[in-house]
Amino acid sequence: MTDITRAISAATAVAASLGLPADGAIVLHSSNRLALRLTPCDVLARVAPAGHGAARFEVELARRLARAGCPTGLLEPRVAPRVYTRDGFTVTLWTYYETVAPHSSPAGRAKALERLHAGMREVDVPCPRFTDRIAEAEEVVADPDRSPELAAEDRAFLAGVLGSLRRSIEDRGAPEQLLHGEPHPGNVLGTEHGPLFIDLETCCRGPVEFDLAHVAEAVAEHYPDVDQGLLDECRQLVLAMVAAWRWEGRDRLPDGRRFGVECLRSLRAGPPWPALDTVTGRLDAR
Repeated sequence: MTDITRAISAATAVAASLGLPADGAIVLHSSNRLALRLTPCDVLARVAPAGHGAARFEVELARRLARAGCPTGLLEPRVAPRVYTRDGFTVTLWTYYETVAPHSSPAGRAKALERLHAGMREVDVPCPRFTDRIAEAEEVVADPDRSPELAAEDRAFLAGVLGSLRRSIEDRGAPEQLLHGEPHPGNVLGTEHGPLFIDLETCCRGPVEFDLAHVAEAVAEHYPDVDQGLLDECRQLVLAMVAAWRWEGRDRLPDGRRFGVECLRSLRAGPPWPALDTVTGRLDAR
């Protein structure tokens, strides 16, 4: 997000209008949305441009998942659970959680993901399929106006990988269910209540291996009844999708371009396909 100052003003104004004192704001994360810790009311605010259409879906899904007992971040209980608009921004308000260290063990994180998936099987909401996420990545790769710095050779390579993996995974006919969509470490909070999953706007339907492709290998090893062949294909797919998004011209993820380059390098190197945290570790080591 580029206009951070106006976004902060919108979030603090929304909180104040609801009786939540918000004299200050700490930026926790900034990409396509802004995550703020509002003080002294201690509320997490998520702010996006008004055209960002996933906020309403995320709020309604969060309500349903909470009722199903899923380990997810909760909406702020002191205000109505809805999307607020102010000065061209959408604002949603959530419970702020202090993070604790160390995080739970890989087995604990796997158990939390298993609980999330079990609860999600009880929730029936219209949502995209994982193939729609692939299509979004393919559109970025196919349009030079959206990915102007992506070299022609890399563009053709990514298009081929995305297309072939979409067909191969679909041909497996694996069972599908509601998924988080991106349960990588950045979307899991280590709290005194255990691991909690956040950023639900990426939820989609697909095989559980699609979610497992986003987590650390040590976590996936503790998840029961995994189709290893499907997981390997999903890991390769996730690398290709992330690479595509990091080359999008409007991408605002800090150090995103370097991450996209490393994903491409991993794809060209061939199997075994690394998990996303392994790719991050390679970048940190350079």
